Parts: sequence; C-alpha cells; structure tokens
Amino acid sequence: MYERQHVQEVVKLVTMSSDRRIIAMTGPRQVGKTTVALQAGIRLADMGFLCRYYSSDDPDSIGAIQHERMGKNKGISIDTLPDEQALVDVWRSARRESLQSDHGLVLFLDEIHLIPNWSRILKGLWDKDRREDYPLHVVILGSAAWRMLTGAGESLTGRFRSLPITHWTLPEVNQVFGLETDEYIFFGGYPGALSKGLDPTKLEDWQRYILDSILRPVTDRDIMGLEHVRKPALMRQLVDLAPRYSGQLISYNKLLGQLHDAGNTTTIARYLDLLSDAYILTALSRYAPAPHRTRAPSPKLNVLNTALMTAQSGYSFEQARADRSFWGRVVESSIGAHLYNTRGPATRIHFWRDPPHEVDYVIERGPHLVAIEVKSGKSRTHQGLDAFEKRFSHAKTLMVGPNGVPINEFFSLTTEEWIEQLCVSP
Repeated sequence: MYERQHVQEVVKLVTMSSDRRIIAMTGPRQVGKTTVALQAGIRLADMGFLCRYYSSDDPDSIGAIQHERMGKNKGISIDTLPDEQALVDVWRSARRESLQSDHGLVLFLDEIHLIPNWSRILKGLWDKDRREDYPLHVVILGSAAWRMLTGAGESLTGRFRSLPITHWTLPEVNQVFGLETDEYIFFGGYPGALSKGLDPTKLEDWQRYILDSILRPVTDRDIMGLEHVRKPALMRQLVDLAPRYSGQLISYNKLLGQLHDAGNTTTIARYLDLLSDAYILTALSRYAPAPHRTRAPSPKLNVLNTALMTAQSGYSFEQARADRSFWGRVVESSIGAHLYNTRGPATRIHFWRDPPHEVDYVIERGPHLVAIEVKSGKSRTHQGLDAFEKRFSHAKTLMVGPNGVPINEFFSLTTEEWIEQLCVSP
C-alpha cells in the first residue's frame, strides 16, 4: 500500500524524545489523513509502541478494508469516540496502559473537532501527563486549518505541533493511479474520487463524490460546526459559486450580486477566509511592496484542488479541454493550487496587476521574489513578466507552459524548491 511522506513525518515526531507535544494532523477532507495515521501506527507498533485509534466520526468512515488490513493483527486497536466523557475515559485508560510498554502508547484521535470542548479537555489532560511524566504520545486529526480547529477560546501554545496533510500532487497520483498531467489537472488530487472519475461512464459518480463527500460536509460540519456563521444560506451559496470563478479577479460586490441572500462585502471576505481554512479555495491578494496595500477589493480566487472547479462545470474531461477559455482557467488554477498547497509557512502567494500588465502568480518569501506566468496554449508573449521585472529588478521570472517550463516538470517541485532553484542556488 502506498505511503505518503507524511507517514514518516508522524513516526519521526512521535519518536522525538526531546520535544514531546501533541501532534495535530490537519488537512482537507478525503486526502487520506486516517490512512496516514493508521500506516504510521503500523510502523510504530512494529517499533514496540502500543497504538490505539479512535474516531469521533461514523466508524464506517474508516472503511472495512482499512479495518481488516491496517487494524486487526497489526497491533492497532480501532474504536469510536462518541462524546466528551468518552474522550476523558479513553485518555485515562491510555495513560495507564502507556506504563505497560517500554516505548509507551500512541493515541490517535480522529475528527477530534466533532467533540464539544475538545481543546479544553485535551489541555487539562495533557498538562497532567507532563507533570506526572506518562509515556503517552497523542496524535489528533481534523479536517480544517489549525486556527479554525482551536478557535479563540483556549490557549494551546506550546502544547501542539501542527503537521499539515496536503492535497495530493501530480507525482503522487501518477504513481498510484497512473494519471497523466491533463487528467490530474481536470480530476484533481482526491484519492477516493479518482477511482470513480477516469471511466467516462462513471463521470456522474465522480461528480457526486466531490459534492457529497467533500463540499457539503466541509460546509455543514467543518465550517458551521467550528465557526459561528450568521448567514448559513449565504455560506452555502458561496461554496457553490466561488469555485466557478477560480483563476479570475472578482470584486466582493460582484459576488454579492450573484448571491440570493443579503450580505455585505465584509461578510463575504470573512466567509472566503473560512473557505481557505477549510482547504476549498483562497482569495489571493495583489502583490505590493508595502504589506498594508496587498488587500485588494478585487481578489483573485483560486481553488485548492481543481476537482472543486471541474466537478461543478458540467464538462467531461474531453469537453473541458475543448473549451480553450475554460481549460486555460483550469490549468492556471492547478498551478496556483500547487503553489499554495506546497508553500512553506513563511511564503506568500499573490497576483500582480498594473494595467495593462498583469502576472498570474507572485511568490514572496523574505527577500526572494518570483513572478510566474501560466500559458496553456502556445504563446510567446511575456509582457507581464517583463513589466514586473522592470518594476522589481531583484525579481526572478518563470514562464510555465508550452514555451516555458513544461507543466508536468513544474509540478515535480514544491514552491520552496522553486524558490531555492531560482533565487538561492548559484
């Protein structure tokens, strides 16, 4: 069974004796966080750790195959965690059991955010463990960004280490599912959906999977379960509408005009931030040297997985590629998603526009600046890059497409690796 790099990262963090903190695995829905946890559990069990896995979600979500192949007879127990008292009881039991192993016990808590007051409970239990030096290691999993999971109610500074589980990349889906570049651009990187999407006769199954297993749960369970959303109908409309504008600059007022519920631009901006925390899309700001000038009234929307854009388009794979305008936006969005998903914590992704010139993406990390233009068809014009380089002389530029770096080659490196290659390496 394929293992993502995150499996080894979990194992490494658990076995680091010098810095024991709760490991928070956060990331989009349906990218395999549970699988990563169970695979890490198998490795840790082989090393002598006791491992216990609990899910706050429907136990069927683990899947019968994972139960059989990765739970039973592999040194990992798998069970459910229905409420607050169950969380306390499970933790106390794991605490006592951790003393029975030379290496201690690893407790995996999946969909932890579905339990009310979970962060307050964990804070108290963990603090006692540290005072009494129990050999208990805890890994929690959640389908939202860390700042959304924790909220503002509890101070968890110093107790948690965040480990983002990202969307799948082209090299990964190519290795596991055999997807070529254009297929990855259209079908995205949700592993559970890919087996449904490549057969043209099952296109509706793939579309339904994206809508029913990702978009709707993100709205109803992740966002509204963690944040106070004053206008839930407006949020649902925005989730349905915003991905369709991926790759475009769009004003908040125009978005409001497309929605059927009353709101204002401040509400729309906040709801877009929530969609970013839920790994659906991001609203990129215009690059400007002065940070206070980057918040643009017309941000550039970019889905973080192109399946969220194409599944609602009504196009088949062939139809999407035949529509040059639509395909150009999908290709551009896939580049933006890759940049955003593989960036480091100190790296920012922007766009740049100074009419009549514009640049699709600007990578900013400290003194390093990279401007990127995406071309899905053959084009030799790069006036936007020339104008940007003239304005910012220290910037590096990169053309992605037929007359520049091939798209599949671009996907082979992370954002940080591109910065190193263009700005740092001699």
